[in-house]
Amino acid sequence: MDIKAYIESGILELYVAGVLSEKENKEVYALMLQHPEILKEVLDIEAAIIKLTAATSQKTTKNTFEAIKQNLGFNNTNGTKVISIVKPKYNWITYTGWAASIVLAVGLFWTSQQNNQLKSDIQISETQQSLLETQIANSKNSLEEANTLITVLRDDKITKVPLAGQGNFADAYAKVYWDKNTKRIFLDAQGLPEPPKGKVYQVWSLTLNPLTPTSLGTIDNFTTDANKIFEIENANESEAFGITLEPAGGSATPTMEQLYTLGVVASS
Repeated sequence: MDIKAYIESGILELYVAGVLSEKENKEVYALMLQHPEILKEVLDIEAAIIKLTAATSQKTTKNTFEAIKQNLGFNNTNGTKVISIVKPKYNWITYTGWAASIVLAVGLFWTSQQNNQLKSDIQISETQQSLLETQIANSKNSLEEANTLITVLRDDKITKVPLAGQGNFADAYAKVYWDKNTKRIFLDAQGLPEPPKGKVYQVWSLTLNPLTPTSLGTIDNFTTDANKIFEIENANESEAFGITLEPAGGSATPTMEQLYTLGVVASS
């Protein structure tokens, strides 16, 4: 995803303005949690709007009060108060009514602006709280995953299968930790390069005689996963494991020209 192009598209401004559909709001919110750059841009937009609103409110209020003072005949020049001697067309009750109406309107406008700013502050606070809760949940999950991996690595019953680089990809490598009891593997893919755009790694379980590949799925989150360790279900009687590079969505059969790694399960 091109984050810069997404930010410059203007959709984040529409999100802050509250004019997007519910589906679009959910999509933007999900991307905010996934990409810190997008969250920062949303917070910057909200902060800029709050700042602009505050400045506009102060300026408008000041100008309105100056107009009231002029209409009522007050002038603060040199610290003195000058009362106009021009005979008014209306009595003082009329002037007072208009002044009260203007002051009331200004007060309502100021209150409205304060309420809008409070709502914006609450929205920012809720977004930050949601992000913090997500980070805490991710940290908790990461800790649980780390404990699981430590248990797997220390378990003598776990079958360890090194996958060596193949052909033009001799520098690539990976390792499979196969827990036959729980019918799952942990794939350590740290030795694989970043896949090109539009491509994904696909993991295969193989039987050798006859050679029969069974897909264990694609690694769609390879780029975003920090530790490059993936838990994959495997209920097959695997004799080998391989990893190929395939078009997004995966392939029905492995593309042998794009076979990155291959490893045979050692005989018991």
